Amino acid sequence: MAARKRRFGDRKDGRKLRSLAPYETISPYIMVSRNDCQNYLRDKFDTTAVDAYVLQKRAEGLTGFGIMHVLLAAYIRMISQRPRINRFISGQKIFSRNAIVINMAVKKKLTEDSVDTVIKITFDPADTAALVYKRFEDALQKAFADTENDFDGTARVLDYIPGLVKKFAFWLLKTLDYFGLLPMSLLSVSPFHGSMFITSMGSLGIPPIYHHLYSFGNVPVFLAFGAKRYENQLDDGGKVLKKKYIDYTFVTDERICDGFYFASGLKLFRAYLGRPSVLDFPPAAVVEDIE
Repeated sequence: MAARKRRFGDRKDGRKLRSLAPYETISPYIMVSRNDCQNYLRDKFDTTAVDAYVLQKRAEGLTGFGIMHVLLAAYIRMISQRPRINRFISGQKIFSRNAIVINMAVKKKLTEDSVDTVIKITFDPADTAALVYKRFEDALQKAFADTENDFDGTARVLDYIPGLVKKFAFWLLKTLDYFGLLPMSLLSVSPFHGSMFITSMGSLGIPPIYHHLYSFGNVPVFLAFGAKRYENQLDDGGKVLKKKYIDYTFVTDERICDGFYFASGLKLFRAYLGRPSVLDFPPAAVVEDIE
């Protein structure tokens, strides 16, 4: 696929969409902040197929393969077929993101005193589950190995700025971001810029929260998933079956695409979780967003 030539109005992290319907172009002026347009969705999936798939991948040598990797691979595959979900709003304009960039906050140690850091991983829409695993694990191991990653270093520099000057500095950053003038060096480390932010409540043993979207930056989707739980259900013959489920929540910016389109993407996401073996192969075709 040939790289697109950057045009006037495009950003470093996305291209401006110029053939949108009028309602789509005016909605960011009506709903100015992501706080104005958050939609909340809660769903669950039966883990039977995913559990078997995780065991299979571990047997194939992907020793750390788990639920997180399946969710990421399913989401990335969904984006490959429903690219509008990878849009974002900035400066009251709608952009198609140049890549699939997933953000995740991690603790270097599972202790109360351990500090958080953020990893950002860039994926390709044609990535298989094995490639998703490799990219994710490489980023995670680097975060654990480094005393201070790029995100930590940037946060430390900003923390040195005195209070009143810091307030002005963030106003300046927001203004530059509004006009698409933030340097790529900042966009590449910012946890507030990306396709999606994912968080695991399962590692904490609690249900998923509805995590708000950030007013700063342009992340349009937040995905949280919880710990495994069991439900008793009746089969067609009246026999009680014990099923294992994982709950997950989405908080989305409704301005990036309409509800019908997002629902079609969610159906694909569910289908991939129900039959994860399809994630072993690249998609037959990657769908492009409109101009």
